[in-house]
Amino acid sequence: MRVNLEQLQSFVTVARFGNFTRAAEELYLAQPTLSRQITALERDLGAELFRRARGGSTLTPAGESLLPLARRMLADAESVRRELAELAGLERGRVRLGATPTLCISLVAEVLSAFHAEHPGIDLHLSEQGSRRLLDELVSGELDLALITTSDASDAAERFITTPLLVEELVVVSSAVRPPVADGDAIALAEVAALPQIVFSSTYDLRGTTDAAFADAGLTPEVVLEGAEMDAVLRFVERGLGVAIVPALVLVDRPGLRSVRLEAPTLARTISLARPVDVEPTAAVEVMQRTIAATAQGFAARAGATMRLAEPNR
Repeated sequence: MRVNLEQLQSFVTVARFGNFTRAAEELYLAQPTLSRQITALERDLGAELFRRARGGSTLTPAGESLLPLARRMLADAESVRRELAELAGLERGRVRLGATPTLCISLVAEVLSAFHAEHPGIDLHLSEQGSRRLLDELVSGELDLALITTSDASDAAERFITTPLLVEELVVVSSAVRPPVADGDAIALAEVAALPQIVFSSTYDLRGTTDAAFADAGLTPEVVLEGAEMDAVLRFVERGLGVAIVPALVLVDRPGLRSVRLEAPTLARTISLARPVDVEPTAAVEVMQRTIAATAQGFAARAGATMRLAEPNR
């Protein structure tokens, strides 16, 4: 077999676009050249990879089997290339980090600021997705690291090396210029259900967590606005439109918000750093891992009782 990386890159690109013309444009190739590469790959593998039609090209069963393998081979080749380039002093490297929207407006902002200040020559790429999508991007080789939020970080243990960083409570936030929503330092979930609430888009992992908590308690929350993203939710709460249940992490440096803890049983989630189990990190990725761990420690020290450092995996 004479399969090469250029053929695999062409195959993955055609699979992504489902169209030879668009793939050729993406790869800066003439379409006949791209077609010859795919034909040669099919000949070498002894299987047809695409069903070609006037409306586009779709993967055959053989193509579907090859796609994840091709992505992984390309990702491994890129890791080797970057590692050798770093050792040769040709470049400082690149780090592709993924994080959930909640973490992007809090922990990740400080991580990237600190990292870039110390290592300005390293290129940074950020993917903002939900935890499940981030794990998919790790598997496909699109990311080096991902900050995920789960109630049980062991969910990803088989295919990923996960390092628990922080355990944080979900708290109830209200406008700092309005009267407190509770007399004490905690509020019952039943009391929260009776308050006007701003709730997240259904794509948020923590929307499912809060919906399940209300359902388990037999409660129906009073929703005044549904479907907002994190930054919008916090702004609406600051302006007194309602309350919201959010991770404690987002309250750092948010003087316009007042928070109160939930009475037991509290709601909590684990923030973990994940990377593929079968890919060795480059020097740049190792530096990023250390920066993330140090920043997480700083957040835990500033957040008080609502956040603590996670116990390491045993």
